[in-house]
Amino acid sequence: MSATHFVPAARARSGMRWLLLGSLALNLFFIGIAIAMAIRPAPAPTWDRNVFVRVERLAASLPAADAAILRAELDGKRGALEGAQTQYRGAQDEIRASMRAEPYNPEATRAAMAKTRAARQSFDQILQDVFADATAKMSPAGRKAVADWPPGRRTASTPR
Repeated sequence: MSATHFVPAARARSGMRWLLLGSLALNLFFIGIAIAMAIRPAPAPTWDRNVFVRVERLAASLPAADAAILRAELDGKRGALEGAQTQYRGAQDEIRASMRAEPYNPEATRAAMAKTRAARQSFDQILQDVFADATAKMSPAGRKAVADWPPGRRTASTPR
C-alpha cells in the first residue's frame, strides 16, 4: 500500500471534525440566544390609554418643581378630565357596537362617530387647558421638556 491510499480517509476525518466543530458552534450560538432571551427584562409598556398614567410619565421626567405644578393642575381638573375621558371611551365603544350590529345601519355609525368627535374635542380642550395653565407657571426648562416629550423625539429644532 502506498501513502495515496490513506489520504482520502484522513480528509474524511478532517471534514467530519470541521462539521462537528461547526455544529457545536451553531448549537452554542442558539443556546446563548435562548439564555439571553430568557434573562432579559420584560419590555416596559409603551402606551396606556389612561391620560393620568401618561401625564404621570411626563411629570416624572420633569424637574421636581415643574412636575409638582403639572400634578397640581391635573388634580384641579381631575373630575372634569375623568368624566370627559369616560365619555370619550364610551363614545368609542358605541362606534364599535354600531359596526357589529346586524343589520348594519351606517347612519347609526355616523351618529356614533359624531358623538365621539364631540367627546374627543371636550376631552382635548380640558387636557389642553391643564397643560396651558401648568406650562404658564413652569420654568423654561420644564416647558422645553414638555415640548420635547417624549424624550428622544425628533423636533423641528433637532438636526437630522
